[in-house]
Amino acid sequence: MTTAMTRRHTVTARIDTADTAPVSDVWTATVYMNMHRDNFDGYDPHHPLAAAIRRDDSALRLVFRASDRIRNHEDAAEAAFEVGNLHGADDNGQTWPGNIRSVSVGDVIKITSPDSRTVHLSVDSYGFTPVPEPTTLVDLTGPRVTHRD
Repeated sequence: MTTAMTRRHTVTARIDTADTAPVSDVWTATVYMNMHRDNFDGYDPHHPLAAAIRRDDSALRLVFRASDRIRNHEDAAEAAFEVGNLHGADDNGQTWPGNIRSVSVGDVIKITSPDSRTVHLSVDSYGFTPVPEPTTLVDLTGPRVTHRD
């Protein structure tokens, strides 16, 4: 015996995504240099920080494309640390300026993911630790931070 069943009406919609901008695959990094005299002892929220800048006083923003190497905020921070220690360039070929010291323990790296989520990570002796957004920023366009010998 067969039983007759009524089928519910379905509606199929076509979604046109041609006008939708593609999601960016870019991770950006901004390094905040710890300006406190005890910066190598680690980051403290009361330490003054200054954003790393280029020779022309514009903000230094490192760019990394999402890849097998860059999959999360920590991967992007590690890549920024490598560039900041003169071990390469970002994905746009930008290298670390010679007029500022290398990225060190106590500095903070701001990472923005492709989905615009921002995380601040302090540079530790080994790895990174999430920290709140720094509030003690100072302007570095005056005297330069120089390499320590």
